Amino acid sequence: MKSKVVLLGVAVVAILFVFTAAYVVDETEQVVVTQFGKVVGNPKTESGLYFKIPFIQNTTYFPKNLLEWDGDPGQIPTLDKTYIWVDTFARWRIVDPIKFFQTVNNTTSAQGRLDDIIDPAVRNLITENRLVETVRKTNREVDTYEIGLEDMKQRPSFKIEIGRETITKKILEQAQPKLAKFGIELVDVKLKRINYVEQVRDSVYGRMIAERKQIAEKFRSEGKGEAKKILGEKERDLKRIDSEAYREAQIIKGKADGESTRLYAEAYGIDPDFYSFVKTLEIYDDALGKDSSLLLSTDSEFFKYLKGYSGK
Repeated sequence: MKSKVVLLGVAVVAILFVFTAAYVVDETEQVVVTQFGKVVGNPKTESGLYFKIPFIQNTTYFPKNLLEWDGDPGQIPTLDKTYIWVDTFARWRIVDPIKFFQTVNNTTSAQGRLDDIIDPAVRNLITENRLVETVRKTNREVDTYEIGLEDMKQRPSFKIEIGRETITKKILEQAQPKLAKFGIELVDVKLKRINYVEQVRDSVYGRMIAERKQIAEKFRSEGKGEAKKILGEKERDLKRIDSEAYREAQIIKGKADGESTRLYAEAYGIDPDFYSFVKTLEIYDDALGKDSSLLLSTDSEFFKYLKGYSGK
């Protein structure tokens, strides 16, 4: 009975030994084994199952994948004395876990070291270059102001000698050697955002508003001029159309009157006496009304067609 208890106790101790001695390294992790605060052996950078001496050796885990550093935005003057806000971010990773453990020990402390190294490098490179160098990377023609004003197109152009990508590359080159002693590799640095400080920004916005108002006013004046031009052309065309229509109507009327006169002449020319008779009757109708009174001699030419009329 005692032997069974002893065997059971030995089994429990063995299980506890194995449980406390075994540890697993994930694919995204790397482990440093320490004994009484000192590093023992090589770091475990490959995923798998490993063993350590329980209660004596300890394991410290560090991430193996890329980590992010996000700097605090800061006010930095450029070479042309323009104050801007610069927001930077970077990606880094632990390439030497032993050195990392011995120097900064954890990722929180590492973030502080990154602040102390990357921020000055960013400030140095921004200060050494003009604002346009930090904003642009090529000499591609800027078409932002191609919206109507000729004087806007004649803005001074700036030749890019370094460019934004070269500046970020130099920041990386300047910061990386200082981080290597901590077992850190700086993979990439980027300028996330660049903006004017508030005072300069207000001035820039004011100038932009004034320029847009100037453009709008120019468009309005051009529009008014074009409208007056169109109205003038319309009035001119209307007068021309009326004149041509009146001239055409008079021509047609004149031709019609001429044709009518010709037809009357031909018709009455066949019998002139009949024509004289008809015209005289028309005069009678116009001159002699119901209340008309005329005193004429009997030999008046006016009544020549009535002399032979006896009536009934």
